[in-house]
Amino acid sequence: MPRIDARKEGRENLFLLAEMRVEHDPNVHPVKVRNLSPSGMMGEGAFRVLRGARLTVELEQIGPVSGSVAWVQDERFGVAFDEAIDWRLIPVPGENEIH
Repeated sequence: MPRIDARKEGRENLFLLAEMRVEHDPNVHPVKVRNLSPSGMMGEGAFRVLRGARLTVELEQIGPVSGSVAWVQDERFGVAFDEAIDWRLIPVPGENEIH
C-alpha cells in the first residue's frame, strides 16, 4: 500500500488552546494548536514531548483525539492522529462575529 503524504492535505492555520495528556505523564498540559488537518496538527507548549510518544489532545467540538508525536523542534511538535478528524467542526475565531 503506498504511503500517503499527509503534509499535502488541506490544513487550517489557526490558534486554538487545547489540553493534552502524554503517556506516562499524569499531568494535563495546555497546548497551542498552530495548524490542523484531518490527519494531524502542529502544537506548541512549555513542556517536553519525545518523538514517538503517545498522547491524547482534547479538541473543541471534536473531543479527545489520540495520536503520536511525529517530530519535535524546540517547543513545537507535530502530531499524527490515529484516525482522521473533521477539523471543519472546530469554530474559527471571528467567523461568526457581528461587525
